[in-house]
Amino acid sequence: MSDELTNKSWRKTLKGFTHPRVVTLLFLGFSAGIPLLLIFSSLSLWLREAGVERATVTYFSWAALGFSFKFVWAPLVDQIPVPLLTRWLGRRRGWILLGQLAIILSIILMASVDPQSGPNSLSLMAVAAVMLGFSAATQDIAIDAYRIESAEADLQALMSATYIAGYRIGMLVSGAGSLFIADWLGSDRDGYLYQAWQSTYWLMAMVMLVGVLTTLTIPEPARQSQQKLTENSNGYLSILLFFVLVVGVFITSIYFSSSLPSVVRLILAIAAAWVFALGLVKMRIIEYSVLNQTYIVPVQDFFQRYGLSLACLLLALIGLYRISDIVLGVISNVFYQDLGFSKPEIASVVKTFGLLMTIVGGFMGGLLSMRFGVIRVLFLGGVLSAVTNLLFMVLAAKGHDITWLYIVISADNLSAGIASAAFVAFLSSLTNISFTATQYAIFTSLMTFLPKVLGGYSGTMVDGMGYPNFFLATALMGVPVLVLIVYIGRQQPFLFKLRSDD
Repeated sequence: MSDELTNKSWRKTLKGFTHPRVVTLLFLGFSAGIPLLLIFSSLSLWLREAGVERATVTYFSWAALGFSFKFVWAPLVDQIPVPLLTRWLGRRRGWILLGQLAIILSIILMASVDPQSGPNSLSLMAVAAVMLGFSAATQDIAIDAYRIESAEADLQALMSATYIAGYRIGMLVSGAGSLFIADWLGSDRDGYLYQAWQSTYWLMAMVMLVGVLTTLTIPEPARQSQQKLTENSNGYLSILLFFVLVVGVFITSIYFSSSLPSVVRLILAIAAAWVFALGLVKMRIIEYSVLNQTYIVPVQDFFQRYGLSLACLLLALIGLYRISDIVLGVISNVFYQDLGFSKPEIASVVKTFGLLMTIVGGFMGGLLSMRFGVIRVLFLGGVLSAVTNLLFMVLAAKGHDITWLYIVISADNLSAGIASAAFVAFLSSLTNISFTATQYAIFTSLMTFLPKVLGGYSGTMVDGMGYPNFFLATALMGVPVLVLIVYIGRQQPFLFKLRSDD
């Protein structure tokens, strides 16, 4: 009888993948997956073919730091209506469409810059890449809120799985697709051709229309945050002005501290923006009550629900969970290229075959999380992520060996899919529906901040210690994650019971 019940339970779980909300996340995930590799891997290969130094190439990964600071403007997505779009499409779809249109514009701007055209070309490319990162992060904020509000908790793991599948398909198109197109149009390591990369990025801008059409056809979620939109013009302008001024101070600080080390510049810019924000509050440019409701209350809610000790442990886990994958991933394409793999080989094995393994891992992670609990699968994903990084040491020793490339990519992407599906479901379970966009943005911002900062130095680290020691270091970065999961599980065993049948 128990076997029969188990089989029925598995069939019920699998049937959940056909739910309309679950299917919708496949297409929204695709839209979210397009921009990322246009900042990371595809852009890194473009810059390398253009003759840009390896250390400079990896610094461009900081253009995606908008994902790590999206909690700053996430409250705007919760609080402020988009003129015309909110009235036409609704609260979440209006912001999703705005992000998608901004992404298209940013990609077109990147396509208009040739890195070899002059001394200011890299600066212009960096500005366009930052715009793309900011726009993509805004789209992610709105999609995450849409996903969490679209269905109850029992569907979140499956929605996470299809979202990741769509995300990876989008990454395939912008990763492998862009490499195939640029190579077919005539650009390679021995013969750089700007027009090939320009046309490639134009095509990527057109591909984003898939996301636009999806946004225009799906319904608004029936289940939404209880917060009221800021309809008052004064409240709207004060929040918007506050955000623009603080961001302006951050960018200005970065610009005028160019002679300082990068980490110091980043710390000083954050400190300057923080002090300026406090000054605006003191000057009553923005009312404290508005600031409190927008930024402080969502944070207080999280600590009140979990308590100070557990909340801090959970935040530490969130901040460290993806560190092994992200730090290695920043330089991975440069590594493949340094080993002598061509763009078609990278596109076929790393992007195409790797995508299939990630999708398989994502569905496995979703099913396992539904059956055995999210936290248990998080631990499994953490172990696999750290161990598979060691395989890159073997690949570095083997050199240009296509068989070993398949082995490493199979293991790495399968583990990444399992870990990501469980992690997204985990973050969703921590989010209060009353502060959907804000709290989830805080979690995902924290998730990427430290890994991306360290990833920006991956080129410098490789230059100093070599690839094998670098890969060993990234594997060791994952050990604290496992310790945290075990400790949290022992202190709070109820977290291990977060399953669909509980």
